[in-house]
Amino acid sequence: LVSPMLPPRLSEELCSLRPDADRLCVTVEVPLENGLPAGEPSFYRSVIRSRARLTYAQAQAILRGEERADQELTEALDGAERVASSLRDRRFARGALRIESGEVVFAFDGQGGVERAWREAEQHAHMLVEELMILANELVAGLLSGRRREALYRVHEQPEPQSVQLLLARLDDLGVPTPPAPDRMGPTEAAAVAGAASEAVNAYVTSSGRGRAAFPTLVLQALKQARYNPANLGHMGLASPAYCHFTSPIRRYPDLVVHRALLRELGVADEPVPEDLPEVAEHASVRERHAAQLEYRADELCLAWLLERRLFERGWGASFGGEITGVIPSGIFVRFDEVFEGYVPARRLPGDYFELNELATALVGRRGGRTYRLGDPIEVRVQDIRRSEGKVELALAD
Repeated sequence: LVSPMLPPRLSEELCSLRPDADRLCVTVEVPLENGLPAGEPSFYRSVIRSRARLTYAQAQAILRGEERADQELTEALDGAERVASSLRDRRFARGALRIESGEVVFAFDGQGGVERAWREAEQHAHMLVEELMILANELVAGLLSGRRREALYRVHEQPEPQSVQLLLARLDDLGVPTPPAPDRMGPTEAAAVAGAASEAVNAYVTSSGRGRAAFPTLVLQALKQARYNPANLGHMGLASPAYCHFTSPIRRYPDLVVHRALLRELGVADEPVPEDLPEVAEHASVRERHAAQLEYRADELCLAWLLERRLFERGWGASFGGEITGVIPSGIFVRFDEVFEGYVPARRLPGDYFELNELATALVGRRGGRTYRLGDPIEVRVQDIRRSEGKVELALAD
């Protein structure tokens, strides 16, 4: 299901690439050597005529040799793959965060009901588009910031050193290997340590299978939120000195502001950027967070309906394997059966009274009983579902 942000005449026509149809564009062209930028970029208005319209799954099948395509298209995808891989390696080498978490994907039955849901890892073909988009965004932001031009930059500021120190302490308490930290840590050092910690967490989760949901979240919680700002403050998560949202399709007002700022700088348009950029940046950031909350809420509702349907098939006494993803004084949060999430109140944890430990990584029994730690496996059963709220209450499996 798609809810376009622009009127259909724009979202489905003028701003949508269609095979063998001319579309007006702004192009970023950069010479490459061994898959990496090797010269000054150029920026210009252009007309694009695409040859094919592929889904990520189709592109991935062609790259794997599982689907046939004409030679020109196959060679283009192979070339894009080589460039994107080089760009990705460079980005992680310079300290970009490596946080991999799958996205919940839904299939609907055509009658308004949720048929199934699964957690989908990032497809390899998605990397091709993502890395080239990141490069274009960086080059545009670098041009504008280098000339001290106002626009709406996408900024991700360096984390607070105290937050990163707490992250290392929490990971160590959970038995996750952590990178070394300097004795004196400022924001720059904190950013480097956070990047190294994301690498360590990814390696540990991949090798052990433990904490797949909980441990990457700890890294995110130690960081500041990305936002829009009229001044370039850098993007810590991408380890980029300058970043903005420029690449098509234009879905957000900040993209439009950046296009206007670039075209004005190139001398091919004279529309100024808004005078109230600080207020626009704040408004765009707030609305983005609100949209993310609505998306998460919609996922909760769909999953609650699907879970009830599954319980009717398997029986309400069915147990599910899960992972502890959150702990608070009053209970624990659990992700189970890959996609579902629920809450076990502390009153349903038998045999003891529980307290949150000092680092907020576990609920610990006061009388030396069981400890419930982030990342631990756990067996649960569904106690109650409030479909209209998207809330699931759990109990421990017998």
